[in-house]
Amino acid sequence: MAGSTLGTVFQLATWGESHGAGVGVVVDGCPAGVELREEIVQRYLNRRKPGQTRYSTPRKEEDAVEILSGVFEGKTTGTPISMVVYNKTQRSGDYSQIAESYRPGHADYTFDQKYGFRDYRGGGRSSGRETIGRVAAGAIAAEILKSLGIQVCAYTKEIGGIAADPSRSHLENVKESPLYMPDLAASQEAELLLEQKMKEQDSVGGVIECIVKGMPAGVGEPVFDRLDANLARAVMSIGAIKGVEIGDGFEAARSFGSQNNDSFQTDSSGRVTKKTNHAGGILGGISDGSDIVIRAAVKPTPSISRSQQTVSRNGENIEIQVRGRHDPIIVPRAVVVVEAMTAITLLDMLMISMTSRLEYLQSFVHARKPLS
Repeated sequence: MAGSTLGTVFQLATWGESHGAGVGVVVDGCPAGVELREEIVQRYLNRRKPGQTRYSTPRKEEDAVEILSGVFEGKTTGTPISMVVYNKTQRSGDYSQIAESYRPGHADYTFDQKYGFRDYRGGGRSSGRETIGRVAAGAIAAEILKSLGIQVCAYTKEIGGIAADPSRSHLENVKESPLYMPDLAASQEAELLLEQKMKEQDSVGGVIECIVKGMPAGVGEPVFDRLDANLARAVMSIGAIKGVEIGDGFEAARSFGSQNNDSFQTDSSGRVTKKTNHAGGILGGISDGSDIVIRAAVKPTPSISRSQQTVSRNGENIEIQVRGRHDPIIVPRAVVVVEAMTAITLLDMLMISMTSRLEYLQSFVHARKPLS
């Protein structure tokens, strides 16, 4: 299978299936000397664990990470970092009914068409459990970015058409909301909607917003490896994501140049800033020093209990009810995944940008201390 790797300098390769022995990731290109312990990575993984609220699957998965290589005495060594989470609570029998049929909204049919074979136990590589490796790698990237003064923060912007009101939104509310919304009033309204849809054996989608603060201007390439293009690719590669926008996004198509352009100005310290940020912190594929704003549209959970029409592998028209323990909404658990993929992309492109000027190389060489 191709396509399980991402990155140019800071690289990751995820591996494993949802009902195999485990899932994990190999991270290459991480600098030596980064403080890294299992509890640091675990903090990020705990945010995507199921069973934490009534709005996620009741599965109780420990999802305990083990670092197998690349770390010595609590610091990265510069060699590949391998991390694993062993699968311990999978109930493969819940999926026996779909061995010969295709679940609507899932990759069952397309996987079968591509490979002529599929692991029907929870979706295999197409399962949401694949994101464990992404979050583990993203934890490393986010910690490195923090040391550089760059903060990546994602939260739930909207659920089922109920959006957080900016005037009532505060980041400290995110930890209080079971849906990770910064607007507690909107969170309560969305919770009522979820209760209704759960009774109807249905599911709900939403929007995740990610804000990056402290990103310096000048990161990104102007043609194919544009910062916005690579961010969109990374976030769009998450299984449940169906759309990505930067800054005003699609709203820019309904605007005019006089409205959409961000006027430049010089502040009291002589630094170039913008009066507005319709561009979302990226111009011409390169960061402009403003906050980077990304939004991701998350589809409703495709596994719902109500009866649906489908076909069997031999082409027979049938009805199916998906059994098992599934989330009525994916959005809250996907927040940290969007955050991780954003951090991974930003760090990789920062590393690439270190070669864009001669003085950067000169600074590196001149900073090297001679051996004594």
